[in-house]
Amino acid sequence: MLSRLKQLVVYALNPLVLLSCAGMASAKEAGSDQPEGWSLLNMPVGVTESARNSYDIHMYVIWVCVAIGVVVFGVMIYSMLAHRKSLGHEPATFHESTTVELAWTIIPVFILVALAVPATTSMVERYDSSEADIDIKITGYQWKWQYEYLGEDIQFMSELSTSEPAIYGKESKTEYYLTEVNEPLVIPVGKKVRFLVTAKDVIHAWWVPDLGVKKDAIPGFINETWTRVEEPGIYRGFCAELCGKGHAFMPVVVNVVEADEYAQWLADKKAAVAAERELANKSFTLEELMAKGEEAYNRSCASCHMANGEGIPGAFPGLKASPLTLGPVADHIDMVVNGSATNAAMQAFGGQLSEVDLAAIITYERNAWGNDALGDDDKIVQPIDVLKFKQGQ
Repeated sequence: MLSRLKQLVVYALNPLVLLSCAGMASAKEAGSDQPEGWSLLNMPVGVTESARNSYDIHMYVIWVCVAIGVVVFGVMIYSMLAHRKSLGHEPATFHESTTVELAWTIIPVFILVALAVPATTSMVERYDSSEADIDIKITGYQWKWQYEYLGEDIQFMSELSTSEPAIYGKESKTEYYLTEVNEPLVIPVGKKVRFLVTAKDVIHAWWVPDLGVKKDAIPGFINETWTRVEEPGIYRGFCAELCGKGHAFMPVVVNVVEADEYAQWLADKKAAVAAERELANKSFTLEELMAKGEEAYNRSCASCHMANGEGIPGAFPGLKASPLTLGPVADHIDMVVNGSATNAAMQAFGGQLSEVDLAAIITYERNAWGNDALGDDDKIVQPIDVLKFKQGQ
């Protein structure tokens, strides 16, 4: 009981400790030697120099505030006890004191300078993103992240991988419930990585507490930040800007690996990208497209249109027996690739997914939930059809 009361008091006095909850799993995965639950009492120390600077400044300011509180309340309590009326003291009659006025002006100035110097030094370093070893563009979408390794021709989407049944309580929750993704960001240990952060729809914020990184992702703007992680491990974060109904389902996972492992991952990723491009010229069977389409649909579309295709009345239209899925295939491709010109909630997926995934999703939508009354020419969409559409053919 006393332990629980202590935690509640800490939460009430220091809202910043709430931020540390996001870093608990990351610290555990990275091999932190802090006692379990200890990080609940404070913000995480982190695994980068900038994160440790933030922690040190945070603690420095807390102790300055503690010292000020001890002095102020000490003088106040002493004055009330030593000069109380019951001891025969009379109230002072002075109107003003130049000495006191100078003191309460000069002392706060020194306190502010003492706080501003380390904070400003840390901020200047925080904004110096020059001479980076790796540049990664991060784009926020509702509700996923796109990572593009500039100069490497690698781009992929990172989305929540917690299953819908687990989210709605139909399955047991895993250890990393709502903090697991299908594909994490991978960076090498000890390298300076510059992040170029933006968004395509609404304002998001890319936040990983253990890395000491939090940067707003704003449509039409590119914000810069950077990190240099000193310890391999998996670090987890979240979107820290309220961005719509799926805000809670937009985790960040960063996998920090050794240099040789990163080089191998980079080579494998490039090979996978090349293989995916070759598949754009392959003709798939309906069964292959349906299997791949169901997986891609549940990952990228079900959060709005629901797994049963019935949508959310009044918010997101259903696809079951809809004019779109039963109409001309060209209109369907255009909607998925370019999005809706009248409804911003329907994103343009042409730049998010591969031609294979796009063709599979469209084919799945045109054949699932009883949408199979179409002619053969309108039932199947091949990757080459999507590619030709993108190229204006």
